[in-house]
Amino acid sequence: MTHTDPHTDPHHDPAPGTTTRVEGKSTGSLLSEALNHVSGLVRKEVDLARAEMSRAVGRAGMGIGLIVGAVILSLTALNVLATAFVAWLAETGLGPGLSALIVGLVILVIAAILVKVGINRVKAVTNAPKRSADSIRKDAAAVKGAIND
Repeated sequence: MTHTDPHTDPHHDPAPGTTTRVEGKSTGSLLSEALNHVSGLVRKEVDLARAEMSRAVGRAGMGIGLIVGAVILSLTALNVLATAFVAWLAETGLGPGLSALIVGLVILVIAAILVKVGINRVKAVTNAPKRSADSIRKDAAAVKGAIND
């Protein structure tokens, strides 16, 4: 019959109240190391979320800038173009009132299209942090699973 060392025997259950050592590390040391790893992982996930949010804010800013640019261009150019178009339609015999109404409706449709495109660009960036949130949930589930094992 051979004698096995209780510290290296994987089937040996330590007596209650004693510390278990794995490769010379105590349970407390292993727990501390695990917590440090989890803490580092959480820090990295937060950094990733910040980077994603930064990109999302930049994209949202671009969408808002497009909307503002469209408004400014519309206000400066529409006066001249609308007046010219109304004058042209009035010369065709439609009359100034009907000409102005037609021009106003065309301008309104164009403005609505520009706003819709800008809003869609802003909405496209609202889901950006989803990857970080999913990754954090998976990490939390893995830590819970490791603790419960």
